[in-house]
Amino acid sequence: MAKSTKKSTRKFEKNHLKDVLEKRRDGAKIKQRQQVKAKRQARNAKDAEFTGGKDGEEESKTNEPAKEDLFGKMNVDDFFQGGFDIPEKPAKKSKSKSVPDKLGKRKRSEPIEEDDDNSSEASIEEAPVLSDSEAESGAEDETGMNKGAMEALAEKDPEFYKFLKENDPEALEFDEDADLAEVDDLSGEEEEEPKKKKQKKSKKAKAKEDDSAEEEEEEEEVDDSAEVSKEMVKKWTKAMKEQHSLRAMRQVVLAFRAAAHVNEDEGKEYKYTISNPEVYHELLVATLKHVPEVLNHHLPVKENAAGKVRVSTDSKKFKTLTPLLKSHTSSVQHLLTTLADASTLKLTLSSISPLLPYLLSFRKVLKNIVKTVVDIWSDASSSEATRITAFLILRRLAVIGDPGLREAVLKTVYQGLIKGSRTTSIHTIQGINLMKNSAAELWGIDQEVGYATGFTFIRQLAIHLRSSITNNQKESYKTVYNWQYVHSLDFWSCVLAEHCSPLKEAENGKESQLRLLIYPTVQVTLGAMRLIPTATYFPLRFQLMRSLLRLSRATGTYIPVASALLEVLNSAEMKKPPKPSTLKSLDFASNYKAQKSYLRTRVYQDGVGEQVAELLSEFFVLWSTNIAFPELALPVIVMLKRWLKEVSNKTSGNKNSKVNSSFVLLIQKLEANSKWIEEKRAKVDFAPNNRAGVEGFLKGFEWEKTPLGAFVAGQRKQRDEKAKLLEEGRREEDRKRKLDREKEKAVGSDSDEDMEDPEDDDSAGEDEEDDE
Repeated sequence: MAKSTKKSTRKFEKNHLKDVLEKRRDGAKIKQRQQVKAKRQARNAKDAEFTGGKDGEEESKTNEPAKEDLFGKMNVDDFFQGGFDIPEKPAKKSKSKSVPDKLGKRKRSEPIEEDDDNSSEASIEEAPVLSDSEAESGAEDETGMNKGAMEALAEKDPEFYKFLKENDPEALEFDEDADLAEVDDLSGEEEEEPKKKKQKKSKKAKAKEDDSAEEEEEEEEVDDSAEVSKEMVKKWTKAMKEQHSLRAMRQVVLAFRAAAHVNEDEGKEYKYTISNPEVYHELLVATLKHVPEVLNHHLPVKENAAGKVRVSTDSKKFKTLTPLLKSHTSSVQHLLTTLADASTLKLTLSSISPLLPYLLSFRKVLKNIVKTVVDIWSDASSSEATRITAFLILRRLAVIGDPGLREAVLKTVYQGLIKGSRTTSIHTIQGINLMKNSAAELWGIDQEVGYATGFTFIRQLAIHLRSSITNNQKESYKTVYNWQYVHSLDFWSCVLAEHCSPLKEAENGKESQLRLLIYPTVQVTLGAMRLIPTATYFPLRFQLMRSLLRLSRATGTYIPVASALLEVLNSAEMKKPPKPSTLKSLDFASNYKAQKSYLRTRVYQDGVGEQVAELLSEFFVLWSTNIAFPELALPVIVMLKRWLKEVSNKTSGNKNSKVNSSFVLLIQKLEANSKWIEEKRAKVDFAPNNRAGVEGFLKGFEWEKTPLGAFVAGQRKQRDEKAKLLEEGRREEDRKRKLDREKEKAVGSDSDEDMEDPEDDDSAGEDEEDDE
């Protein structure tokens, strides 16, 4: 039974033997090259002499007892304690294919073969690794065929070359396997040794080995750190496009990594350098367009009807290409953080989508990708097309990923939405609405994961509201009364409205799991709008009211919002006479609070009255065809008439005829619609306890044809035209400001005061007031 290896021996093998084996392997490469060169010279001279003949065999056999005499009585501990110097013996060539060592007199394989525990190291030393040039020369020696020979064959005998290409294409591929052996150095997250250390190592090897082949390798390394030219990019592009060459793709990825980190002083050195902007652009386009195509050619992605993808991750080629894939992905991610041009940013984002199936098993890489893409999607400065492209990547990842990956995507997207909605103005409100409408789609891809994440986030909103109610501190309400909280509640109404509608549930064939979130969302929203019932926060109340109306309209859920609107009418802001003011109208869509300068003014009172009348009509039009509409509208009609009588009879009452006339018109439409419903239900032949008959009353009847529906449709059309005119005016104003800035930059004023734009100062002041 073999003696077990001591701990000290194993530790020595781990810490020191690896470097020794690497040095011996490097020496084996040089010897292999010299041996091949000697064989070629011998063949060309047609020399009949053969090395290692029968005499050599006899001599090798006679040497075996000598080995036993030298090492037979040695154990592993004695061998390693004595170092690697062994007694010198003249070693003659044997029949084996081991390469003779010229760097020292000690044997490499013989003492290791005596120990069973070191059998793996012995096999490594007996089979030296060949470089690309050695492999090509060796192949030429053995078979007389190489890439150059095949190119010559294509010219001399094109028919035979075509036959090989159709029936044995692998015979024409020489460089791919040798090239892929170097791909391991390209991992984006690997801890590479500094290039200076590699150069020191090469110099040290050169001092020991004065060989012409080694000098050629040094020259190749110098050439590798070359400037990327247009010819190089065209050559790589042609190889990837026509031949799907992995070697060309490797060089492109190396050059692209240098391009992604261009103009960065990080102390890192890359294989290529880029200084020409045109070459930079061509390299970027070629890499982003053709690298996914080459990957898909060698590792095709299979996708089923449900959107699930499958890649053969167990294949040898996938494992070989993994470092290359990680390196390219990390370069793309870094490039996304530095780009400012919208078209280039969109192109870079589009190149990520084909790479996602290959990255599903690399969670850390995907996590970084999702975070970077969400930052672009939630950035207000990004264009609409760029943000949509970023969203498509997130949606693609949510479709092909597993539940754990979907949850990570949903959480990151929600955090990006909250971050992007911190500042809301008339210029950013459209981008925020785009984020909410697009992100709402993701929660319906996997409703189990969507319900779990939605419940968690809505519960957090409820906890914030409860702490604001129970906490008596002066500023506690600010955790609720801010744009992030308002947009969060509005976002969840968008999610539920999209996935809990009867039409959507009919398409899926079952009730949505997200429907269970309607009740907590409504309760938190009603509690938030009543937290501080003052006139300052009437705009916030109207914002949340619209969220509830959207939810009620889409899901068919009755939500009592009329009482919250009547509270606004009964406030002192609407009962007392207003003060005259020259302020412009307050934009309720981009404000959640009114500044003090607006309170008790006619312009603010007109705006609040218009909002209340609009929201009341939008609420009742949802039930304009319901059989219980007369009973639903009667209490509100009575309260509105009482309010009008109260503000009109008192000498100190509200004499705002514009507000009063709008409510008079609303009362008339409500009464007309109630009378119309009463006439329709007088003709029914079922009792009130007939549930099916009640639900089928006027089912499918168009609400626009009801008295109240026709009035609301006309009001919506007028508001849309007004909003369109305002939007055109805002864009024209932004265009003028941009032109003014460009003119000022062209003139180049000497003083900083001349460079300031008074309109920008006014707009900045308005934004500060909006933030308050």
